Amino acid sequence: MDSKVVNKSTSSHENIGAVRAIIKLLLMAVYLGTLMLWVLMPTNTYRQNWLPHLRAKFGFTTYFGAQGTTLLIYTFPILFIAVTGCLYLHLGNKLNDNNVLERNGKKHRLGIWKKPMLVKGPLGIVSGIELAFFMMLIALLIWSLSNYLHNSFADITPQSAAEEGVKVWQGKLESTALRFGLVGNICLTLLFFPVARGSSVLPLFGLTSEASIKYHIWLGHMVMTLFTAHGVCYIIFWAVTNNISEMLQWAKIGISNVAGELALLSGLAMWATTFPPIRRKFFELFFYTHYLYILFVVFFVFHVGISYSLIMLPSFYLFVVDRYLRFLQSRRAVRLVSARMLPGETVELNFSKAPGLSYNPTSIMFINVPSISKLQWHPFTVTSSSNLEPEKLSVVIKGEGSWSKKLYQVLSSPSSIDRLDVSVEGPYGPVSTHFLRHDTLVMVSGGSGITPFISVIRELMYASTVTKCKTPQVILICSFKNSSDLTMLDLLLPISGTPTELPNLKLQIEAYVTREKQPTTDNSKLIRALWFKPLATDAPISSVLGPNRWLWLGAIISSSFIIFLILIGIVGSYYIYPIDHNSNQIFSFTLRAFLNMLVLCVSIAATASAAVLWNKKQNAKEATQIQHMEGSTPAGSPNSWFYNADRELESLPRQSLIQATIVHYGKRPELKRMLFECKESSVGVLVSGPKRMRHEVATICSSGLAANLHFESISFSW
Repeated sequence: MDSKVVNKSTSSHENIGAVRAIIKLLLMAVYLGTLMLWVLMPTNTYRQNWLPHLRAKFGFTTYFGAQGTTLLIYTFPILFIAVTGCLYLHLGNKLNDNNVLERNGKKHRLGIWKKPMLVKGPLGIVSGIELAFFMMLIALLIWSLSNYLHNSFADITPQSAAEEGVKVWQGKLESTALRFGLVGNICLTLLFFPVARGSSVLPLFGLTSEASIKYHIWLGHMVMTLFTAHGVCYIIFWAVTNNISEMLQWAKIGISNVAGELALLSGLAMWATTFPPIRRKFFELFFYTHYLYILFVVFFVFHVGISYSLIMLPSFYLFVVDRYLRFLQSRRAVRLVSARMLPGETVELNFSKAPGLSYNPTSIMFINVPSISKLQWHPFTVTSSSNLEPEKLSVVIKGEGSWSKKLYQVLSSPSSIDRLDVSVEGPYGPVSTHFLRHDTLVMVSGGSGITPFISVIRELMYASTVTKCKTPQVILICSFKNSSDLTMLDLLLPISGTPTELPNLKLQIEAYVTREKQPTTDNSKLIRALWFKPLATDAPISSVLGPNRWLWLGAIISSSFIIFLILIGIVGSYYIYPIDHNSNQIFSFTLRAFLNMLVLCVSIAATASAAVLWNKKQNAKEATQIQHMEGSTPAGSPNSWFYNADRELESLPRQSLIQATIVHYGKRPELKRMLFECKESSVGVLVSGPKRMRHEVATICSSGLAANLHFESISFSW
């Protein structure tokens, strides 16, 4: 009987793998076809031959007008990738974790391309794959701009310029201004993909939203550079041709200049606050100013019209779906069970979690505390393991900014509180992990950079003790400024859910205290635990779309887009078309754009709300089942296992961690020597911490002196 079950399971995995392979080929074909379309778009072949043929055949004049062709060739393929990608990811979740965490078979396939190629510079740490795609984008932009300018300049002659009432150089200036805008729209088309946290597109490329923020930053700089050049060139053109009044034009038909200027001003306000010195020093200004993206997009659509703006619609469409789902999740009050207060203004928050919610190590969660700020949301590392702690979720918050410091003050105030209102979004993280592929894991951290590695170690604790899976040797190299910060090592063990033994996990902890020659003496009293009394209405953290979230997300994207097409078709057929063809006037482009945006938002809100309400019933059942979890409040607070190492401890995991820990005072780790001493065939090197530390480790791994080092940076500072 057992043999039949095993064979059935193996056959099921093989079938799922085959289906995923077919889907992957299909997605690759659609992706390459879309990429080829963007390459051909600036050519005369596309504009003079292909596009007129497509408009004649697929224009859908009565229902959609000219925007029908744009929907077909630009919007539909990307949304098809997103929906089909949801199915691909759902099938991936059905596979056994041990099959996803492939070991030595495929771990070196892209090893060379994933190594850092650039370490220092404006782009930060860039791998070979990232550099290749970045250069491809730059090549596309140069190709597009050069083709646009070459083809347009060929039509500008002294005779044609005289007919327009301008000089040749003035005509070329106007043409250049327009082409800057067209090329800027290429970057705008990609701008929103990296910030759709729950999107299915990023995981298809092995990316997470947090790791992709740097792509959003790169694209944002390109967008604003090109659009600023677009606006400045037009202003210069109007000034030299004595048509400066054009700046005040809001045309009913065609381009609306005022809308474009308002979009540019909104973008410039955002852009000014994104540079690191301003963003880090005045984070709240950056945070609130970034909401101007709403005005930027709205006025951009008013500026160019809905037909052309549909080219950039797919990424923004997916972003709106994701943003609305995040809004619905953030409306729930979650159940905060306890907190551990550590020195150095560090706090661990422990939430109740629905058992059906699973996530991978290095995930993050966005947290809002209304009593501190109703609008501010901050990302923090999830330190718990959904396997080791199926009913708890923990995050660690280090007091490094005004918001986090105020939270620590509230929790550590003498007047004890028994409840704290908290809202969350997430968790968000990788769809799979590859830690088991390596023979050795070296994790290098500085300060609060240790937090993502806590979840990795807890997951490996589960894998080595519960599933008896072979795990790699783990070397944790952590640096702290003061000896009191060593208490962060206490977070390696959760308050509950710790395995009874850790004999199978080979763990070595090298802790460095850089600013002290010897330890202080009274740190054992610095850890304090708070236990809260949640309300009955507080819900455990759960996925907003339930365990089958990828299927639900695909259903939301596809159904909302179909509803959007139906409603726009009805509006176009029975309202816009009669005005355009049965009267002496043309329907306002601005009103047409507004109706499209309104229908889009209504379609997404209706379908997403229905899906969330459907899943809310199941979440409510789970919440009722685990309401008894909190139990009684412990009589005392936990002491630090590190500073009580000389006492006899009953917990074998604590004894194991103490024995595995070596503390070095008054010096920094010799990272180059320690990494080169790892002689195993595959060594995964993970680094999280200050920029200087990440660059140092990246330089060592990319030096070519040790081919067995596989680098990965985990950075949450943009």
